Amino acid sequence: MTATETETASMSLPEPLDLIAVGAHPDDVEIACGGTLAKLSGKGYRIGIIDLTDGEPTPHSPGPTVRLEEAEAAAAVLGVHKRIQLGLSNRRLFDCFESRVALAKEFRRYRPRLVIGFGEKTPMASPDHWQAMQITDAAVFYSRLCKWDEYFPNLPVHSIRRQLYYRLAVDPDTIDGNPYHQIVDISDTIEAKIESILCYKTQFEHKPNIVNRVRSAATVTGAAAGVSAGESFAAAKPFAVDDLMVTLALGPGTTN
Repeated sequence: MTATETETASMSLPEPLDLIAVGAHPDDVEIACGGTLAKLSGKGYRIGIIDLTDGEPTPHSPGPTVRLEEAEAAAAVLGVHKRIQLGLSNRRLFDCFESRVALAKEFRRYRPRLVIGFGEKTPMASPDHWQAMQITDAAVFYSRLCKWDEYFPNLPVHSIRRQLYYRLAVDPDTIDGNPYHQIVDISDTIEAKIESILCYKTQFEHKPNIVNRVRSAATVTGAAAGVSAGESFAAAKPFAVDDLMVTLALGPGTTN
């Protein structure tokens, strides 16, 4: 792509997102990091969610249309600016070249600085989650590759600065084998997280204990960092910070 073509393509791109969270199904992201998304949205960051599949069929849902309505309602609760359903196959999600390119196209289109996605297998739960992790890892890489215009027409390369892994709220609190963990204080957004999860009536109305499980998990995670509710993330690779005081919320005007 020439410089002129790149400039033309950039002019037609939508407003960029600061962060994109990727899930295999609608409700994955809410359960994993809904509190963090709500918190960042409240601070003025532009937040996106990409669901790789529509999550259907499921036992208590009449179909994809209702599930999409639930997903849009949940996104509104969290203050999400853009929600995209990629249209890959639920229950048959596999890491393949076509899936990688489809997700990388959205990264190039919306140019996030940060991508968050699955970081581990979820035994006895959907194998789509593990496939989603591999697809996301590859798409982050594909997003920045030049000299590949045949697969990314009119979409300039984009380098994602940071990638974090999440784990579902009801799974173990850390990702095995990854020492680079952070906890986000969601004390002020735990209720928004729970409200977003409850938007999925077809998935959770028959599971009345889901609220207790999510709240308890957030309490345990937060307790490790001395806050009332938290969500845990692992860095895909270690990264350096410029201002340690700001990173640790100890900068001017803070009371920590």
